[in-house]
Amino acid sequence: MTDMFYVYVVHSIADNGFYIGFTADLKRRVSEHKKGASFATSYRGPWRLIYYEAYTERLDAEGRERYLKSGAERRLLGSQLRRYLEKFGARSAT
Repeated sequence: MTDMFYVYVVHSIADNGFYIGFTADLKRRVSEHKKGASFATSYRGPWRLIYYEAYTERLDAEGRERYLKSGAERRLLGSQLRRYLEKFGARSAT
């Protein structure tokens, strides 16, 4: 079985913010965000997984995470998630 690597976006219900991350275990990582066990997001929860991409190569996933965190791509991602943002009244992913 091939290992998979994930780039994901979680949405903070508390402050309408977003967090973009990378992991090899998406289910575990999202659970950590939801339980407040992640240092980077513990103070901003609760969290909801709203987007992810799967990769077979770790370097591809890490590169995509860096790219998504760049300013222009965060705006594009917000545009792509427009329907979710409209439904839940969240601000854009910038």
